[in-house]
Amino acid sequence: MTQVCIAAYVYGVVQGVGFRYNTQHQATALGLTGYARNLDDGRVEVLACGEQQAVDQLMAWLKSGGPRSARVDRVLVEPRGVAEYKGFSIRY
Repeated sequence: MTQVCIAAYVYGVVQGVGFRYNTQHQATALGLTGYARNLDDGRVEVLACGEQQAVDQLMAWLKSGGPRSARVDRVLVEPRGVAEYKGFSIRY
């Protein structure tokens, strides 16, 4: 099974609305590793590693707007080198 890693930058109303927590919940349910963290410019960075299909599912969830309390305007996705993470964490 092919492991992939991507970095997604989520724009919109995505801080202070439980976005990282909900992303962690979705990623963990999909068996992904990595992290979600707020950036100083108001975006959320999501780094996700795992099976291609699971990463695609998380990206579809992010692009569909994430949690109800959030408003996602756009998601930019960049490939990353495969890295080892223990679980999916929220970074501060």
